Amino acid sequence: MSSRRSGNSVSRIKTGSFERRLSLTRAGLFAGTRVASHMATNWFSSKDKRDKRHRAMLSKQAHLLVEELGKLKGSVVKIGQVMALYGEHFLPEEVTEALHTLEDQTTSLEWSAIERVLKAELGSDKFAELEIDPEPIGAASLGQVHRALRRSDGLELVLKVQYPGVADAVDSDLNAVAQLLRVARLVSFGPEFEDWLEEVRQMMHREVDYHLEARTTEKFRQMLKNDPRFVVPRVLPEYSGAQVIASTYEHGHSVSAGVVRELSLERRSALGEAALELFFRELFVWGEIQTDPNFGNYRIRIAGEDGNGVEHDRIVLLDFGAVQSYSSEFLDPVIQMIRASYENDLDAVIDGGVKLRFMNTDWPKDVLEKFGEVCMSVLEPLSSDHASWPDYAVNEKGQYRWKQSDLPSRVARQAARSAISRYFRVPPREFVFLNRKLIGVYTFIAVLHSEFNGEPLLRKYLYGEGDDMPDASATSQITKA
Repeated sequence: MSSRRSGNSVSRIKTGSFERRLSLTRAGLFAGTRVASHMATNWFSSKDKRDKRHRAMLSKQAHLLVEELGKLKGSVVKIGQVMALYGEHFLPEEVTEALHTLEDQTTSLEWSAIERVLKAELGSDKFAELEIDPEPIGAASLGQVHRALRRSDGLELVLKVQYPGVADAVDSDLNAVAQLLRVARLVSFGPEFEDWLEEVRQMMHREVDYHLEARTTEKFRQMLKNDPRFVVPRVLPEYSGAQVIASTYEHGHSVSAGVVRELSLERRSALGEAALELFFRELFVWGEIQTDPNFGNYRIRIAGEDGNGVEHDRIVLLDFGAVQSYSSEFLDPVIQMIRASYENDLDAVIDGGVKLRFMNTDWPKDVLEKFGEVCMSVLEPLSSDHASWPDYAVNEKGQYRWKQSDLPSRVARQAARSAISRYFRVPPREFVFLNRKLIGVYTFIAVLHSEFNGEPLLRKYLYGEGDDMPDASATSQITKA
């Protein structure tokens, strides 16, 4: 049963708010002093030299501060990881690059500390029913995962155990990190940043709410139970609690594993189509979206590995702690922009952007149109206008090559060449997370080296075409249950 992992372990996570704030404030003040000193000595240099030195200084300071964040573990590390993923609109590039190094944090908590949590949550009788591997199969910033067997019937399960104290430290940790960035002069505070910070706060509270995650996992399992392309673990409430989620162990391979790469193009493309359709269901039908693009949340189960005759390669969906519900007030203009992009209606795309508050009618017409065109280009793989696709993005059968298309880089270059950056407003906080999800889906498909046209799937959900369209009313009832 054991599945060993490498990495260090610690005996406890420091969650005392005073202790953590003191460390962060001290680091921030030290960094802020150095920044001020740098700005004073750099004043008389040429502009090019000032810019170069300033970027180097920012990078150095950011890495030093990130090192301090990493020492504290717990929600501080998770907050830093979230800021790395979603903070490009607020933080200097040098800071987000440094924050990305937090994703390599693999330190786990020693078994004795985890055992205390499990016994307190489950009780001695339930704890005794399980044979638990003391070596974690995965460790993250907020908790770690252990495999187990139920002694009575040999059922394989996993226990996701939250580190003690991290849930109570979310607010103080987030405030301390924000204060660190301010004192270190690494971010300019304003209404948009505060709004986004509040969204991060809500996201963090959702992530540490294991009762909510257990309910969401079961909800998605019910919504996908009749789709043979997906596997969602079954939550075992008898072994779950406020700091523990027990679920069935669902085996599979990482998306980038060699055995997955060796699948035929047809099978890899089918997996890519399944991932795209799942996103469309989340967006168009359920209004609930898993916003964490981390590939660790997905596994690929090869056909035949179930041992029960399943003929489909399947995507195993793990970790529903970052599922976010969206209101129709937000989703309606998003869907309007998607439909308008598909129908090549630039004015309607711009109107949707204005409704979402990241375009402004006061902008010059040419800037609005260029921004609208950039938004439309994001949907290239879903377009009916195949003639506009670059030659290298199309295979001999006329299918879109998601990996070779290099679409994200092309869109970024298109935006950089325009005057958008001088007018661009920070998008609403909901859009930041939704945009990351879309990038994650595109990347997932590209890593699979899938080749297929997304237009038929988009039409199915835009216009309700196809006999197998999900019943939105039935799904709504499941969602509300």
